[in-house]
Amino acid sequence: PESRRWLDHLLACKVPPAGRMALAPMLAFDGTLMGDLTVMSARDGDTDRFLLLGSGYLQAFHMRHFAQQLEGWSGVCVRNVTDEVGGLALAGPRSRELLERLVLDPSAVSHDAMRFMAVRSMDVGLVPATVARVSVTGELGYEITTQASFLPGLYSAIVSAGQDLGLAHVGSYALNSLRLEKSFGIWSREFTPEFTPRMSGMDRFVAYDKASDFVGKAAATAERAAHQKSEKRLVTLEVHGTDGADAWGYEPVWSADGQTNVGFTTSGGYGHTVGKSLAMAYVDADAASAAAGLSVHILAERLPATVLTQPAWDPRGLRMLGPDPTA
Repeated sequence: PESRRWLDHLLACKVPPAGRMALAPMLAFDGTLMGDLTVMSARDGDTDRFLLLGSGYLQAFHMRHFAQQLEGWSGVCVRNVTDEVGGLALAGPRSRELLERLVLDPSAVSHDAMRFMAVRSMDVGLVPATVARVSVTGELGYEITTQASFLPGLYSAIVSAGQDLGLAHVGSYALNSLRLEKSFGIWSREFTPEFTPRMSGMDRFVAYDKASDFVGKAAATAERAAHQKSEKRLVTLEVHGTDGADAWGYEPVWSADGQTNVGFTTSGGYGHTVGKSLAMAYVDADAASAAAGLSVHILAERLPATVLTQPAWDPRGLRMLGPDPTA
């Protein structure tokens, strides 16, 4: 019964109501990042239930932190279900059309019935599942979570239902290209314990004004109020003049004249949808504006780069958020 209040203490975001999910920064006491989690909320009778999703390789690290933060609390149970639960992701303009074929009531996954960040329990391909409307691709998409033993049957149902819709498997390089076009950061690249929510742009998900004294709140609030000038900021760069080689990560970023090192890339790749070489980078705050000409060192060559003030693809997010996935 105390799980909602405990999560409100653990996470820097507002804990979502039942049937919703939220991006959930988790902070250390010094205000730096400990995780970029997703929290799904459900109600089972009088009991709140939550599913926290994060980077699988950090599960031991996070479970230790959870155990420490549970000290002094009662009425809260935290269990690692990594080996028991798995998921599949659908993404693309026709993902809703495909999902409609797999559920008993197609209207249950309409835009009005299931808005962005909504979470619903339903059978998908006769498999009991939790469906969340969210996608790292920047397109209309869904993440379907179910018991691990049901995954083969769910996968077969999806593949069979999508044969005439152009269904294709997506690899990690394609996902990297898509998320760069949307300026979506990921853990271990853009988000690490070296950086704070303000530096990484995760501050837009931090509920500084919530009543709970969440872990890291004092430090994060102090940083926000200080308006420090010398910190790094996460930006997306368009790199010009590339010839078959894109940034990968940790390439130096220089001032336009090449005399001053102002930061480093965290990841990079080619944006196939927009036809541009893209990189995400931490740069000095005074170099994080579009007016600041920069250069990136790739394969011993310094190439000019421009700071993008909005995502390279679908900056308003209408394809992901709106009713028309082809907008």
